[in-house]
Amino acid sequence: MRLSRRTRLQLQLQKYAFILLVLAAAGLLAWLSNQHSMTFDWTANRRNTLSQGSIELLRELKQPVNVSVYTKDDDTVRTAVEEIMKRYQRFKPDFHYHLINPDIDIESAQRAEISRYGQSVIRYNGRKEVVTSLSETVISGALLRLSRSGEDKLVFLSGHGERNPGGDDNISYAKLAAELKQKGLKIESLNLLQSPIPDDTTVLVIAGPVHDFGPGELEHIEKYIDRGGNLLWLMDPGQMHGLDGLAGKLGIHFLDGVVVDNNTNLRETLRIQHPAMIPVLDYFPHAITHNLKYNTLFPISRGVEQVDDSWQATVIAQALPQSWSETAQLGGEIAFEPEKGDVKGPIKIVMALERVLTGGSDKPAKASQRIVVAGDSDFLANSYIGAGANLQLGLNIVNWLSGDDDLIAVEPKNAPDTKLQLDDTEILIIGAGFFLVLPAMLFAAGLTIWFRRRKR
Repeated sequence: MRLSRRTRLQLQLQKYAFILLVLAAAGLLAWLSNQHSMTFDWTANRRNTLSQGSIELLRELKQPVNVSVYTKDDDTVRTAVEEIMKRYQRFKPDFHYHLINPDIDIESAQRAEISRYGQSVIRYNGRKEVVTSLSETVISGALLRLSRSGEDKLVFLSGHGERNPGGDDNISYAKLAAELKQKGLKIESLNLLQSPIPDDTTVLVIAGPVHDFGPGELEHIEKYIDRGGNLLWLMDPGQMHGLDGLAGKLGIHFLDGVVVDNNTNLRETLRIQHPAMIPVLDYFPHAITHNLKYNTLFPISRGVEQVDDSWQATVIAQALPQSWSETAQLGGEIAFEPEKGDVKGPIKIVMALERVLTGGSDKPAKASQRIVVAGDSDFLANSYIGAGANLQLGLNIVNWLSGDDDLIAVEPKNAPDTKLQLDDTEILIIGAGFFLVLPAMLFAAGLTIWFRRRKR
C-alpha cells in the first residue's frame, strides 16, 4: 500500500500527539501522587493499618500532637519511624513528628530527660510522656493517658474483705489496677471507718465484700449516690452484707443462688469443667460492649434484675438461655427445679444503670449519673482477668463510668502467620520426611539414572 505525503504527515502528527498525551498523563499521575496518597493493607489482621480504636481516639483529640524521636542518624530507623508516623497522619493532619540525634542536639535531649537511644517524647495539650518504643499500642496508649484530664480517681472500698487493688494473689485486682494506672487513672483504697468518700471521687468501687457494712457506712454510700456519684458494684453470690438498702435505692435485686449452665457440649469446647463457670458469648448494644469481639468468663456468679424504672437500665452481659439460677448446694448432678426456687435463664449478670441529673438553681446540671452492677467479682481478679475479653470488658466499664466512653482500649494486632505450632506427631512426620524419606528418594533417583545410563 502506497502512502501519500498527506497520510505520512497525519501518521507523524498522530505519533507526536500520542507521545504528548502519554507524557501529560504521566505528569498528571505524578502530580496526583504528590498531592494525594492511597495505600492498601493486605496483611493478615490489617496489622499495618491503625485499629478502629486508635482511629476513634485520634478523632477525639482536638489539639495537635507532637512526637520527638531521639535516635541516631540511620536510614533504616528513619524509614521505620516514618512508616508508623504516617499511619497516624492519615487520620490526624496535625500529628507532627521529627527525629533528633541526641549526640548532636544534647541540650534538647537533656531537657526531655532522654537517657538512651530509641526513646520518644509524645506531647499533647501541654502534657508529655516519654516512651521507650514506637508501636500502635504504645503510641495510642500514651495519647489516651495524655488526653485524660489527669483527675479521674477510682476509690476502692476496703475493710469488708473486698478485692485488694494492690495485692498480688489470685483474688486481688492488681492486674486491673496496673492497666488502669497505665491509662492515666488514679487508684486509691478507702476505709469508711477512717474517712468519708472524697468529693473528687470519679468512680466508687465495691468489689466483692465478705463482711457486713455498718449502718453509718451504708449512709455514706447512699449520700455519695444522692449527690450524683458513679459506682461500680460487684456482688458475689451469698449474703448482701448490709447492702440491701443500696440495692433498693438503685431499683435492682440480686437473685439468690448461683448461675449454672449444664450445656456439656459448650463446656467441652471451652474446656470448662464446672457448670458455674459461665461464658458470655453475645453482648447487648451499649458503649461498654461495642468493641467486644470475644467471649467473657464469669466464675461463680449470681443474677441481677431491675425491679423499678427509676434508672435507665441496659443489660451488658447475660448467661445463655439454657442457664438458670441454682439455689441448691452445688455438687454432683444438677437439675432445674423451679419448685425449689430455681429461676430459669437467660440470667442477667452485668447491668448498666444511668439517669439524667438536674442541678439546682445555683449550679449547672451534670450530664448523667452512671452505675454498673455485676453479680460476680471474680471475672476481674488476677486469676481470671486474662480469660477471653474480661480485661477489655473491665476497662470499658471503667471508661464508661468515668465519662470516657469514647476512649477505648487499643488492642495490639497480632499476625496469625508468624508462629507455627506443631504437635509431636507432626514434628515426627516432618523430621522423618527430611531425614529419611527425602534422602531415600534422592538416592533412588540417582540409582535409577545410573542404572539407565549403564544399560545404554
